Amino acid sequence: MSPHDSPVRLLVDGVAVAVPRGVTVVAALVAANALCTRRSVTGQRRFAFCGIGQCQECRVTVDGAMNQLACRTICADGMAIETGGDW
Repeated sequence: MSPHDSPVRLLVDGVAVAVPRGVTVVAALVAANALCTRRSVTGQRRFAFCGIGQCQECRVTVDGAMNQLACRTICADGMAIETGGDW
């Protein structure tokens, strides 16, 4: 197995997750069963809707950087993702 075949290891809300290289943060959220990325101002659960970054519903914090689009961010080794959504 080459280094390019090894899974990416990261944390989603403190939970260790391993995903294939090249996948987006949305895939890591699904792998971690984190099916809520945030709460709306009215308290409704939000998650990725469009998958192309237009709806802005998949915003998460990645390595301390807030409001990153999970559908457009590729997973990297050691990445720490915080959803802010209490599911």
